[in-house]
Amino acid sequence: MASIPEDDIRKVREASDLVAIVGDRVPLRQRGRDFWGCCPFHNEKTPSFKVDPNTQLWHCFGCGEGGDVISFVMKLDDIGFADAVRELARRAGIQITEDERERAVRGKKARLKEVCEATAAFYHTQLMRSRDEGAASARSYLGSRDLGGTIPKTWNLGFAPGRGALVRHLRSLGFTQQQMIDANVALISNRTNKLQDRFYNRIMFPIRDAEGDTIAFGGRVIGKGEPKYLNTQETALFHKSQVLFGLDMAKGAMASTGIAIIVEGYTDVIVLHEAGVKNVVATLGTALTAQHVRQLSRHAKNKIVYLFDGDEAGQRAADRAARFVDESMLPEAGRKQVGLYACTLPDNLDPADFVQQRGADALKVLLDDAKPLMRYAIDRKLAARDLTDYAEKSRVLPEVIELLAPIRQSLMAQEYVNYLADRLQVDSRVIQDKLANARVPRPMGEAADGPAQQPAAPANAQPAFELSSKERERLRIEQEFLALAATHPQIGIQFAAQIARTMWRSRNHGAIAEGLLTMLAEYPQATAAELITALDAACPGSRSVLTSASSYDVSDPVRLATFLSEELAIRDMEQNILSMNAEIKDSSLTDDERNILYASVVALQKELAALRRSHTVV
Repeated sequence: MASIPEDDIRKVREASDLVAIVGDRVPLRQRGRDFWGCCPFHNEKTPSFKVDPNTQLWHCFGCGEGGDVISFVMKLDDIGFADAVRELARRAGIQITEDERERAVRGKKARLKEVCEATAAFYHTQLMRSRDEGAASARSYLGSRDLGGTIPKTWNLGFAPGRGALVRHLRSLGFTQQQMIDANVALISNRTNKLQDRFYNRIMFPIRDAEGDTIAFGGRVIGKGEPKYLNTQETALFHKSQVLFGLDMAKGAMASTGIAIIVEGYTDVIVLHEAGVKNVVATLGTALTAQHVRQLSRHAKNKIVYLFDGDEAGQRAADRAARFVDESMLPEAGRKQVGLYACTLPDNLDPADFVQQRGADALKVLLDDAKPLMRYAIDRKLAARDLTDYAEKSRVLPEVIELLAPIRQSLMAQEYVNYLADRLQVDSRVIQDKLANARVPRPMGEAADGPAQQPAAPANAQPAFELSSKERERLRIEQEFLALAATHPQIGIQFAAQIARTMWRSRNHGAIAEGLLTMLAEYPQATAAELITALDAACPGSRSVLTSASSYDVSDPVRLATFLSEELAIRDMEQNILSMNAEIKDSSLTDDERNILYASVVALQKELAALRRSHTVV
């Protein structure tokens, strides 16, 4: 820890009013001599957090935490003692004395910031004034993306001509070769062994810290070239896992709205800000990190919304995002956690295109409907599978269990166990047992190209859960019905409507049914042998399904077909009732939507009761 003289620490304490410091972050109400509010370090609805203006101490009677003004800033902003003292000193206008080593480190960082500021100014001048063909192309590109007018000045956008122009300019200002290298705006060429510009023929986006100081750059290539975007490498100033593009411009809007929005690109941030959506930042080629969340939660107290592009890359990012959620991000971790939410843009759009085509109001509606990040990720997994197919249900369960494994001891995990039981129509105890025995995945890496790889499941892995006797019986009845319709083509024609209505619980059975209906419509005179041969060619493996021995008496095929079709219809109604009852539990439903579902369930229950009373017996 850097050494700060005790006298300076005392001056900072004396100059820092705890009520004012806490009041900036926590709504306080005076009761008698003291001030009270809800604790910012754990979830509570009744204020148990006390600030004593006389002793300048705080204490929470709920979680037991307490201390002075320095410890409050340390805990709330998740920073060390020295940084908390410096932050309070800055606020109070106090110049603190630091030892020689610390002064040297801070002096070096200050000089690197000067390099970056001078570089940003040079790039901006090139963009705005240069007659170079590359600069003209940069201006043309920005204009085509509605990033012209006053936007380049507001965001200090620039153009990097390369060819050593920046190195020559910085040398003329007195910066050394090592300072340019340390700031990563220049590097030694492997070919010539001479200092050269790092960025060449790129539109430049200055990356600033939360205070607005330039610390790094992102460059977009003009025309063709790889990589499309190139960021500053890690430096003493810039750590991409801790920095968010646009935070200096967005933090005010985050504080006023309580919401932070995360997108994937520089231009998305700029276009959204210019459209009036100003609480937006972007990650810089990384997945979301705990440091990012801590930074955002200092400004946005209610929720953070991850807004994903609608294209394939955006969907890959969406799949990675939920792997970020672990127990440290939950309220049970001992401090109030900002809510993490997510949504995806429709029609393959990115945020900039969406706002330009549909407007900021449409985006706000989409953001208001964002789902909690874990729910969002689970729903994406479920949506990718046909949950009416028993085999598909078995395959999707390990995927969602893997998402829940890092938080399996939490109350949130238990809520999702119940949610999955409703969605998959599986006993919640089965899911709970699977979760309890699940292996917690390794933490996700920082790289943008994907999460840490998990070992592939062995080829002979057992299904996530065994089919119940009721589910096995259902599949047997489906097989019997299909076999009867194929071996007695006139039965297939007579019961075509029932075949079409059936909710097949095996994807293979569904494919066979679809093929059977098509062939019966095209070739109504086909024999059983012709039908089965054609179906086996179209759906390999059909023959074994359609020629299996029946466990029923087939002396009256019409009566048997009636029984089988009614049995499947009854089971489909039961399934629909279960699904609608699960849907009724959805807290996002309006009262009208829930009432409609209730009415549908009642009507379906009456229809089910009537069908059971008239059910054919074999």
